[in-house]
Amino acid sequence: MANDTTKDPDIALDDLGSQSGDGPELAKKEDGQVRTAAELEPVFDVPVRVQAVLGKSTLEVSQLLKLGPGAVVELDRKVGEAIDIYVNDRLVARGEVVLVEEHLGVTMTEIIKLDGGKQA
Repeated sequence: MANDTTKDPDIALDDLGSQSGDGPELAKKEDGQVRTAAELEPVFDVPVRVQAVLGKSTLEVSQLLKLGPGAVVELDRKVGEAIDIYVNDRLVARGEVVLVEEHLGVTMTEIIKLDGGKQA
């Protein structure tokens, strides 16, 4: 992938199209008109809750209280398996954990499309 945006986490939506060399175009509408980041401006300040779920585990309270520094909790996923990305408690994508400089990040590898209002 020649245009890696993971190196600049503060990249603006306006800049996404210019990195591909196509100008500020993000997508085309069904009628062929260009859709730009400026059309999304009304929702820029809407807060959303984003979760990257590495895996899940069920513990009894007594087991939870016994956990301490260095404890290992077994999750329901294997190493290298895709993680789930939720936005406002809705599964929207799957991805991988990546290292960006000294910070952990998440890159989306698959977008989950909704079918008839239900998650795929």
